[in-house]
Amino acid sequence: MQEPCEEAFRGIDIVLASAGEAISKEFAPMAVKQGACVIDNSNAYRMDESVPLVVPEVNGEALRNHNGIIANPNCSTAQLVPALKQLHDLAGLKRVIVSTYQSVSGAGKEAMDELEQQTKAIVSGQEHNRRFFRGRSPST
Repeated sequence: MQEPCEEAFRGIDIVLASAGEAISKEFAPMAVKQGACVIDNSNAYRMDESVPLVVPEVNGEALRNHNGIIANPNCSTAQLVPALKQLHDLAGLKRVIVSTYQSVSGAGKEAMDELEQQTKAIVSGQEHNRRFFRGRSPST
């Protein structure tokens, strides 16, 4: 296995990145600089207006306008929007309300450690700290 560095991307056409936000932010630009197209599965570029957020069945044409990095939405969105697109095309949706309940593991080790502490506190009847998830979604 080769450690990621700028030279590691030389001669690579497509990079499928799924290592998390910090890794994507560090290495995606290196890959692009070497001529690769990066398809990023993290949340690193999802809200970046210069990076197309693409679900091929819905807005595949957005692939034409990228600067080397293409983002994809989280797993819930990626599965939901193709069905919504079909419904919209057939019936003209005006509003959709969606609630998802995703695994805490998507937020990483810190969140898993907190969940363990909270669970132990609840089981033993103690007060617990809810600092990590207050106002934050594990998938963002």
